[in-house]
Amino acid sequence: MSSRRGRVSGELHDSVLGALGTAVVSGRLTPGRVLTIEDLCRQYDVSRSVAREAVRVLESMGLLASRRRVGVTVRPREDWNVFDPRVIRWRLDGGDRIEQLLSLSELRHGFEPVAAALAAHRATPEQCRRMAMAVSDMAVHGRTGDLEPYLLADQAFHRTLLRASGNEMLAALGDVVCEVLDGRTHHGLMPDRPNPAAIALHQEVARAVRDREPAAAEQAMREIIDEASAAMAELKR
Repeated sequence: MSSRRGRVSGELHDSVLGALGTAVVSGRLTPGRVLTIEDLCRQYDVSRSVAREAVRVLESMGLLASRRRVGVTVRPREDWNVFDPRVIRWRLDGGDRIEQLLSLSELRHGFEPVAAALAAHRATPEQCRRMAMAVSDMAVHGRTGDLEPYLLADQAFHRTLLRASGNEMLAALGDVVCEVLDGRTHHGLMPDRPNPAAIALHQEVARAVRDREPAAAEQAMREIIDEASAAMAELKR
């Protein structure tokens, strides 16, 4: 019974966290708006402990600030932890989806080509094998138009590449890249069949990393991001 209660409590927490986080990043709750725990309990029909825990997590993301005798205040965008994968996900669920994806693509330009060049120096044989397998899976699922398994293979490729850079700061950005890829797929911003040229570029990155060619790995990764950015910019028109 206690296990079931814990599971229900966790589900309620996740539900409130997602709903409240989305309300903040979408602008439905404007910066400076003051809420109370009682407000949240009534609105989401949850206990004080569930509401407090959701607020605590959102405070850690910079979305809310809680003060005694003041209440829970919605914080402005400049205070948000915009690298938090959940913040990215909620923003992609909102109205500025394309703008957010283009902003994230600009960010990727700043670190993924560098990571590819470093990986060409530092990748282990196992990491090279994983990247090659991921590209092979992308090719298979790209031909059939199975976007969900394609997404998983694409995410595996980029996570492995970032880890192969041998830089823990770059590796930690894997969740950011995966949210970008997830957002494109689940918001209908991918073609029905992935671009074969993009898959070929992933293959070129994997080859260049394996053959210890940092300049080629960096250039191919830059072209991957350019291709994705151009596709999204086209959708914005």
